[in-house]
Amino acid sequence: MKSPALTPRATFYGWFIVGTTFLMSFLAVGSRNGFGLFFKPWQESFGWSVGTISAVAAVGTVVNGVSQPILGRLYDRFGARKVILVSLLLFGLGTVALSLLNSIWMLLFVYGFVISFAAGGISFVTTGPLIARWFKKKRGTAMAIQTAGAPVGGMLIVPFTLYLMLLTDWRIAWLVLGLLILLVGLPMAAFWIKEDPAAMGLEPDGGEPKAKRGAAPKPEVVRKPAPLECENWMQAFKSPPIWQLAGAYFVCGVTTTVLGIHFVPFATDQGMSPGMAATAFGFMSGLNVVGVLATGWVSDRMGRKDLLAGTYFVRGLGYAMLLFIPGVPAIWAFAAIAGLSWIATVPLTYSLTAEVYGLKNMGTLSGIVTMSHQIGGAVSIYLAGFAFDRFGSYTPTWAVAAVLLMLAAALSFSVRERALSARYQPIATPEHATAG
Repeated sequence: MKSPALTPRATFYGWFIVGTTFLMSFLAVGSRNGFGLFFKPWQESFGWSVGTISAVAAVGTVVNGVSQPILGRLYDRFGARKVILVSLLLFGLGTVALSLLNSIWMLLFVYGFVISFAAGGISFVTTGPLIARWFKKKRGTAMAIQTAGAPVGGMLIVPFTLYLMLLTDWRIAWLVLGLLILLVGLPMAAFWIKEDPAAMGLEPDGGEPKAKRGAAPKPEVVRKPAPLECENWMQAFKSPPIWQLAGAYFVCGVTTTVLGIHFVPFATDQGMSPGMAATAFGFMSGLNVVGVLATGWVSDRMGRKDLLAGTYFVRGLGYAMLLFIPGVPAIWAFAAIAGLSWIATVPLTYSLTAEVYGLKNMGTLSGIVTMSHQIGGAVSIYLAGFAFDRFGSYTPTWAVAAVLLMLAAALSFSVRERALSARYQPIATPEHATAG
């Protein structure tokens, strides 16, 4: 009996990789996005301020950012499977441990260090390069589907977490989330994650293996390498695109990570009930799916940098709207705008990185780009909490976010994609194709 993965008409195995990493993001990011739900229970149980909890979340985001290039380097050296499985195990155990929380120092250690570091190993720093190996023509679409696991997790896991808290208490909620990761996510990853299509006799996108082609195969279109494709990851930092992409992604971190921590507290401060705030967050997360799938599909058929710039610009308009339109209706309108633009930057940023610099050092470069995102997120989480404690309002945070997003749009638009991306290089001569 033939293996389904090697049967030409069977579903390409790469889509099982996409499905598995989707589930990982669904569980892991979904549980982290519910962090804001625990502000008020922890204030009531332990007397912690918004600023104190925000500081722990900020430390966690910094740790997560620092972990990205480390884990990206480990990916380049040991492959995705080992890094992902160990990270999932630590993430699940840490989530269970939060059900035993009894001090701010325990929260700092478990969430700020263990969970936040482990999250880097199941983030796009490992899943992005993995999917890039399995897909070429459909890379944007595949990355978009995988990325959609995060907003779907926010859409379903956050309300589910709130329901658990109302039905039981916040400790049971963390316990259930941790067990889902350990008993569902970890076994799925162990069974399905494979490193490379070539090791299974496959080619990217599900093309027929070369060994099985006839004597007169259809000529392939082979393009010259991208001008900035690098053998050593440090070479990338001598060229502008990595700085442009990392700079814009820093702003992405500033303007999205803050929502995962502060959106629910902000919405309740504006008059929403906790249940309605969680519903609004779920609505926003649901639109993330629409936004990321649409941009991933479109980017496979046109340029990526213009879409990336437009995404930042639209998100900036959403933040600007919060400054001029007060109240609950504005929150719903912002949720729609932010939802469509939140996760859409992810496949665009990583696809551009892969196509400009190649796949050899994709793990390390993705980690460095992601680190910039997480550092931006840490800054915004802490400053948003500090500003709220000082001014009793999130308005200063939203104003800064709107300005920074316009700068990110300009940075993205300035990337010379057609000159530097592998997608737009001229067709190689037969001699060059053979040599490559």
